[in-house]
Amino acid sequence: MTTLSDLNTCEPGVFVEALRGIYEHSSWIAGRAAGLRPFASLAALKQALQATVTQATQDERLALLRAHPELAGKAAIAGELTAESSGEQAASGLNRCSPEEYALLHDLNARYNEKFGFPFILAVKGPTGRGLTRAAIIATFGRRLQNTRADEMREALRQVHRIAEIRLNELLTVQHRFGPQVMDWAETLGGISDSADNLTCAYMTPAHRRAANQLRDWMREAGMDAHIDAAGNVVGRYAATRPDARTLMTGSHYDTVRNGGKYDGRLGILLPIALVRHLNGRGERLPFHLEVVGFAEEEGVRFRSTFLGSSAITGRFDPALLEQQDSDGLSMRTALHAAGHDPAQIGALARDPASLLGFVEVHIEQGPVLLERGLPVGVVTAIAGSSRYLVELTGVASHAGTTPMGMRRDAAAAAAEIVLLVEGRCSRRGSLVGTVGQLEVPGGSVNVIPGQCRLSLDIRAAGDAERLAAVDDILAGISAICARRGIQEKLWKLVEANAAPCAPRLMDRLGTAIEAAGLPRFDLLSGAGHDAMEMAAITDVAMLFTRCGNGGISHNPLETMTADDAEVAGEVLLGFLRSLE
Repeated sequence: MTTLSDLNTCEPGVFVEALRGIYEHSSWIAGRAAGLRPFASLAALKQALQATVTQATQDERLALLRAHPELAGKAAIAGELTAESSGEQAASGLNRCSPEEYALLHDLNARYNEKFGFPFILAVKGPTGRGLTRAAIIATFGRRLQNTRADEMREALRQVHRIAEIRLNELLTVQHRFGPQVMDWAETLGGISDSADNLTCAYMTPAHRRAANQLRDWMREAGMDAHIDAAGNVVGRYAATRPDARTLMTGSHYDTVRNGGKYDGRLGILLPIALVRHLNGRGERLPFHLEVVGFAEEEGVRFRSTFLGSSAITGRFDPALLEQQDSDGLSMRTALHAAGHDPAQIGALARDPASLLGFVEVHIEQGPVLLERGLPVGVVTAIAGSSRYLVELTGVASHAGTTPMGMRRDAAAAAAEIVLLVEGRCSRRGSLVGTVGQLEVPGGSVNVIPGQCRLSLDIRAAGDAERLAAVDDILAGISAICARRGIQEKLWKLVEANAAPCAPRLMDRLGTAIEAAGLPRFDLLSGAGHDAMEMAAITDVAMLFTRCGNGGISHNPLETMTADDAEVAGEVLLGFLRSLE
């Protein structure tokens, strides 16, 4: 059995030979990486191999891609694949394609090669290493055919590195402690949904309650005292040996958006449960109480109010929200009662800030930054503040053929100018981003100049001053546009949330734990809101981001991550916990 120690101490030629099958017909990668030894960890070895490819010439990277066989292509049919490729394709059933599937894959391979100039490459063993279905492979093939050549080359190289990662795990017979369990649990939770067609888990629905019960059961099996509180939060406590010890809280939300992904929020609950199971199995207690919380609601899907779960913990839950109604006219109060909860007890859930050491949240990045940098994890510096508005523009609806261009009061044209205003103002240097995510022409017709238009504004930044300055400029710009075009404007402020900076002391401990895992520390901003944002009202917070696949997409069934990245996040979080006093 080959070990990392063997690879660190052997002769360079032996090192190259041991890694010969890791990158398809490309032993030059191992040859160059040999000079970078010793590697502190398997993660460090993977990073070194990846960096070698990144630093190679464009022609070398292209040759690496072209060294890979087509999926279910001529080499596979002729039995000319390497042992590694043959096993991987067989694991996904590509050696058992129907005639129709072979014909479809042949067509996809031909179109892909013609467009990009290299073969389609996919880690067919998937995010867990157990194999994708043929249907999933074909769907991915078709989706990636829509990419530009530059984007697809980057994605193909990422897939090459994922294949290499899986092969290294097999070479070194790696036994993960956390990642596969987390992925299995996420798959189980992903099967509990309000819809038979997708993953939707909204506050206090039957699926939401089933998910809560499942989380509570896993917490108890891991060695925690666990219960579901009056707001629907699932709370697990792994007690310290000293009853008077302070508490570190961790967790995230288990509700989802409509047609959402399996890892948003849930990773931050499942990973700590896996860590507690490991600690409990060793008989190891921490010098503080560890409280893992599955927050009942963060997304605002059913009652249009976010952070219901974490606001109950911070003592900032607004009782007026209990009268909010869902689309069926059912109040939140009624929904809570139907689930067996007493809304009157929500106020008693507030934690005493003096009893807390802090709050740390593990979350998928929900963006492409870590993916583009080839890093499995990163330290969050701050959660961006946000300002959201609904804008209604009113002009004059008139005939599209008889009204001269200079005499129009076109609400949609004003909206288009506003979209460009937002883009221009938010494209300056800094952390500022701006989005018009909703744009509507009510009752629009092909031959009528729009008399009304509605649009949303979403402005975010790491610093509140930067964000508010942009909001002032954009609102002034909207007024100027409307005045010039003869358009009436109405604005409604929907959200005004301040930025939440992460605590440097906790960030540094996360950074140290990342470096101890053999990886470079990388800091990044969170543009999305998270429960840590609400928890910052009562204690210091920190966040650890993990890499997202599929271009960083989230709030989508294509949202994904790998068991290996979950493993790295687990090792980092465990190191962080053990470093706290």
